[in-house]
Amino acid sequence: MAVFTSSALALRRKLILQALMEAGAVGPESAKALSETNLVNPDDFQEYTTQLANLGVIHRTPDGKFYVDGEGG
Repeated sequence: MAVFTSSALALRRKLILQALMEAGAVGPESAKALSETNLVNPDDFQEYTTQLANLGVIHRTPDGKFYVDGEGG
């Protein structure tokens, strides 16, 4: 398992939030799969993306897409 510094995790969080907002994923109706955003290698941090959803930073729809609330959750 890879070890990431807190700054690397903070950067990934910022990139995920920014990508979802830029893709217009700001509610359940406009949710996007990470592969539909401008993220490079969106599956590289699958576990971290799940943690963000579990913490309520981002939200997951029943079909596995993600969104942020308004201006970033």
